[in-house]
Amino acid sequence: MKKTVLLSGFIFCMLSVSAQLLSPRQFLGYPVGTHFTLGYKIDDYFSAVATAKPNMVKVEKYGQTYEGRDLILAYIGLPENLQRLEEIRKNNLRITGMLKDNIAPQTTGVPAILWLSYNVHGNEPSSAEAAMLTLYALVSDSNTQTKDWLKNLVVVIDPIENPDGHDRYVNWYNSTVGVQFNADPQAREHREPWPQGRTNHYNFDLNRDWAWQTQLETQQRLKKYQEWMPQVHVDFHEQGPNSPYYFAPAAEPYHEVITQWQRDFQVMVGKNNAKYFDANGWLYFTREEFDLFYPSYGDTYPLYSGAIGMTYEQGGIGAGLGIRLEDEDTLTLADRIMHHYTTSMATIETVSKNAKRLVSEFKQFYDNSVNAVNAPYKTYVMTSKDINQLQEIAALLDKNHIRYGITNAKNFHGYNYFTGKEEAYKEEGFQLAISAFQPRSTLLRVLFEPKSFLEDSVTYDITAWSLPYAYNIKTYGIKDKLPVGGSLPTTNITRAESNYGLLIPYTSFNASQVLAYLLSHGVKVRFTDKAFTYNGKNYSAGTLIVLRGNNVNNWNAVVNDACSKYNIQAIPVESGFVEKGSDFGSGDVQYIHAPKVAMLTGGQVDAGAAGEVWHLFDQTLQYPITLLNADDLNRLDISKYNTLIFPAGSYTILSNRNVQEKLHQFVLYGGKIIAMEDAVVQLAKNGWDISIRENQLDSVASDSDYTALRVYGSRERSDLSQTIIGAIYQLDMDTTHPLAYGYPNFYYTLKSNSSIVNFLKDGWNVGVIKKAAYTAGFVGSKLKPQLKDAMVFGVQNEGEGSMVYLTEDPLFRLFWQGGKMLFCNAVFLVGQ
Repeated sequence: MKKTVLLSGFIFCMLSVSAQLLSPRQFLGYPVGTHFTLGYKIDDYFSAVATAKPNMVKVEKYGQTYEGRDLILAYIGLPENLQRLEEIRKNNLRITGMLKDNIAPQTTGVPAILWLSYNVHGNEPSSAEAAMLTLYALVSDSNTQTKDWLKNLVVVIDPIENPDGHDRYVNWYNSTVGVQFNADPQAREHREPWPQGRTNHYNFDLNRDWAWQTQLETQQRLKKYQEWMPQVHVDFHEQGPNSPYYFAPAAEPYHEVITQWQRDFQVMVGKNNAKYFDANGWLYFTREEFDLFYPSYGDTYPLYSGAIGMTYEQGGIGAGLGIRLEDEDTLTLADRIMHHYTTSMATIETVSKNAKRLVSEFKQFYDNSVNAVNAPYKTYVMTSKDINQLQEIAALLDKNHIRYGITNAKNFHGYNYFTGKEEAYKEEGFQLAISAFQPRSTLLRVLFEPKSFLEDSVTYDITAWSLPYAYNIKTYGIKDKLPVGGSLPTTNITRAESNYGLLIPYTSFNASQVLAYLLSHGVKVRFTDKAFTYNGKNYSAGTLIVLRGNNVNNWNAVVNDACSKYNIQAIPVESGFVEKGSDFGSGDVQYIHAPKVAMLTGGQVDAGAAGEVWHLFDQTLQYPITLLNADDLNRLDISKYNTLIFPAGSYTILSNRNVQEKLHQFVLYGGKIIAMEDAVVQLAKNGWDISIRENQLDSVASDSDYTALRVYGSRERSDLSQTIIGAIYQLDMDTTHPLAYGYPNFYYTLKSNSSIVNFLKDGWNVGVIKKAAYTAGFVGSKLKPQLKDAMVFGVQNEGEGSMVYLTEDPLFRLFWQGGKMLFCNAVFLVGQ
């Protein structure tokens, strides 16, 4: 690479020493950029700086990862600001209205808060190294310019957002590189093995988890973030090594709630970054690829929280210590670090110079929020027959500090999300109400918008996520301000004692958790295929039945423990004789054989898709699952299991005839295969009785139809007419099938692929797309008319076993709460 141009007062001498303060090079024993540094050493350096400069740096451990690595933050400020750090934090929360303590917030003469987050993707580690340089530059006595900048701000640094992924990559790379790095892109050191270091322990992309907070690291980080609510947040990343550096301003589409100030400040930051990159002759690009729409990124979530959120991307994924680029130049780790360090410092400079305006605009954002300015709906009311459904959404609202309660208003009209019409409110049994007159009003609006408004259809991620659909909860959007107060009703779960048996209503995911708990504790459980009436009360198909006969001695206690844990009231029964429907000894009551579950993983499997299933079993259901390597499928003894899960992936092993026969025999003799997303397509291409609709979207209507001719310069948007980027569709559900137990006759799915699966001719089409099923999100103009009369969830019986087809992901990023019960039905109920 070209030599770095030294900018006076900006790039400092790495060997300078102030008292006991050591530079990163002195502390580590090698120049930064010549080796990858393990996470604990980076943490140790931050602690060492805090020890040497206690009047300017405070380091706080805010949590641990799934693998037990520390998560830390560093707060950096001038001594006078560090001494009153807690006062600054509380004042900032008063500005937002999230802290009400009868003290008026100060907006003049207060520092802005800048939060810098590094290394959220573990195999993008150059930014973690840059974090050490940034810290040293801020506190070193040799750098007087940074002290001027710190007069106006407090800097928060998260040096490694994803320590597990970081160390997974660094340990692997350090084990493959020789004395000298090999710049050949084909060298082994540039070919990271599955599942790679990008994700956390459970293979989750933490940069897509901000709003949903399904992962431990995100939950702990967002708790701290919302204790501070910075004015500016920057997330540092890497992209393909041949890409120049990317920084703000971002690409379209911008969500419509993003303010003009937020847009303008991105340009200001970009221009200042560009000034230093231009001086060094470094390439960069802006306003391309990385948009501001999906709400759960490290740039969009802060934007919807009133901050200036930005993503910076350095070319370098897979580059190791150095890689030869397409232009024959060599990109080194030292180069990558210096680029991230430069944007870190340039951003600090821009924020400092605009601190006063940042604080005033931040206050204006929250003044508008608490007054629900521009909010299309002033109140949202959700209603469900099952309190657990509302408690699930309440838990997510709590994580995002969105306030809620109930409303005493009854006679009102609103937009019914399920029908798409203005209708009179009809309560289902329980209610949760949310007022838009609150600090998190903008985030609330984004998370609950029924239709996504896209300024531009070229977007980096899904285009629909509305929580009423994701949670499958009937919701009304009301244009009037309704009184909201109080809290959700609490349920009093009492112990149910019986000498005969207990019934467990099966109406929410909580019931699936109870079932998993009972089976893992050896309790024998049955479920009914048909509705019945006992003691004057109606019970739906799927109701769980636990009987004393031939059960474990402590069955009653275990059932009560499970129901207490998951908030379900068990009902005692003293006889198997029912008033209507089938008695408990009928063939319509099925015994549940505890599934022995295995899942394919490894190089042929999408790591994120496998991670969703793994996390669900390991963390939520706490039910045993065996992870198998798909490459070994031909050699594995799969008869040890009765349920085999194929997450999304590219299964070349399925073309092996021995494997095909092995899987057919597995099903014929009673096994169950659960195929998800494109695994269904690959099974269809390799001998299974399922068909994919041929795509005729490219056909030209006639010789004179020139509208189908494509223009090269518009190729990206032309392709969009045939794609789907994550849109919501309403499915018709066959609720008589066990796969759909616990659901109404509809279900909202996030459709994220363009595959169209024909109705099963010999099987059960449990969840289907009929006409007029589109609900929200972007679908290409040519594809949209084709998305009808298709199977999304289906089951086929073969011999003694079954195939379960989930062509869309019911566990999408684990925030699609409405699909978790369906997946559990596939595991525990189908094929019994």
